[in-house]
Amino acid sequence: MCEDERDDGMPRRALFATGAAAALTLGSVTFASGAGAAGRTETRTVSGTLPVGAPDFVYLPVEVPHGVREIHVAYTYEKPSVPAGTAGNALDIGLFDERGTELGGEGFRGWSGGARTEFFVRADDATPGYVPGRIRPGTWHLALGPYTVAPQGLSYEVTLTLTYGEQAATPAPVYPPARAKGRGRAWYRGDCHLHSWYSDGRRTPAEIAALARAAGLDFINSSDHNTHSSHPHWADQAGDDLLIMLGEEVTTRNGHVVALGTDPGTFVDWRYRARDNRFGRFARRIRRAGGLVVPAHPHATCIGCGWKFGFGEADAVEVWNGPYTPDDEVALAEWDNTLVASVRSESRAWLPAMGNSDAHRDPDAVGTPQTVVLADDLTREAVQEGIRAGRSYVAESKSVVLAFTVSGPTGEHAGIGGRLKVAADAPVTVRLEVTGAPRCTARFVTDEGVLFTSDVLPVSGSGTVEWRTTAQYAAYVRAELRHETAAGPVPGALAAFTNPIFLGA
Repeated sequence: MCEDERDDGMPRRALFATGAAAALTLGSVTFASGAGAAGRTETRTVSGTLPVGAPDFVYLPVEVPHGVREIHVAYTYEKPSVPAGTAGNALDIGLFDERGTELGGEGFRGWSGGARTEFFVRADDATPGYVPGRIRPGTWHLALGPYTVAPQGLSYEVTLTLTYGEQAATPAPVYPPARAKGRGRAWYRGDCHLHSWYSDGRRTPAEIAALARAAGLDFINSSDHNTHSSHPHWADQAGDDLLIMLGEEVTTRNGHVVALGTDPGTFVDWRYRARDNRFGRFARRIRRAGGLVVPAHPHATCIGCGWKFGFGEADAVEVWNGPYTPDDEVALAEWDNTLVASVRSESRAWLPAMGNSDAHRDPDAVGTPQTVVLADDLTREAVQEGIRAGRSYVAESKSVVLAFTVSGPTGEHAGIGGRLKVAADAPVTVRLEVTGAPRCTARFVTDEGVLFTSDVLPVSGSGTVEWRTTAQYAAYVRAELRHETAAGPVPGALAAFTNPIFLGA
């Protein structure tokens, strides 16, 4: 429990529970009733302390009267010193309008997490991360998210300012098209995990689009944390050469998931944990909106980043996130374990892998890594279908190009994400053609592990590697390219890897 204080120093009501076990609501903040003169402002300041073990979300109701043109919020909180190994204070913030805070987000008006100390909302404009729209009278809610709380508690102060006056018109949103020019059925390169200044990134959509083009990308997906507010701001960055899909990184306390290629304007709520048994509802929400469900960096070690929801609802999984690190090595190994499990179960579909940059700001490199997808055209639906089918590989840059196939004794063949239907003892030839990977080693990985390692590729970075096996010996085979020496914190870091090709009837 905690108390907050009014601007006159008197204690407010103690916290009381809402319908969710991990949320509490403070006493209301009220303003003068009736419209004020145009340009007049009213300010209220509320302060309090959240204890260790505070709920995930604390709601501060704000009674908004008629005639308000703008809501402005600023907040601060103490960051005391803590012992080594102990989490300090971190307090996120967001806003819900008079439609309420019910899970599902009908009243959602924005979220900036811990990226900003102030924001505003008007009918015609809003701080990045927030959604413009009419300021209607009623009970609005500030959402405070104590991400971590120091042993001393989290002391905060929130200042709310209402400005009165006539409201401007809300601009109609314009979204990027769902197709680019394309090259018909071809391999297209993309980065589907990117952050702009509409959440905790530091780049504008224009800057991200320019970096995407420089990285040789054909498509990208917007994925700001817990907000869809960037969606109307990408249209003028799309073009015949760049497909821009819209999405969100749904950032829960038990892991993050990329909503990949949802319908424009789709918001996906994040206010639940694995123990609440609600993720399935929001995974279905992503799919109903035309998107893919892609758990992100499942073995990341940051607080709340590790994936706890399981993979039963996933369409793909982000195995490689940004520069290759030990987290990615663990994710790659665990993903391979899911392939083995799928081979043993006739009813269990296999889970494709992908890689994305998760770029936020300089020096984060957009397109490192990138997912290369075989798609029928450069459209949202075609790219998604290629990702879902696993017709893709992941490369550290546009320089790396792979062609990976298997063939049987009578000319039958299959490519990445496919199946070569041959007898168990029929000879199978595995072939990998590589360009752009100097001094790398190719490895072929099967359900029994690494069964073949090539000689080091020449300095030119080009070469062809072949290996012969049978379906009896290898239920699937996938390729990895590894650097000869450490290219970062992981010895033999990846330069590229493919999704598998399955062997047998």
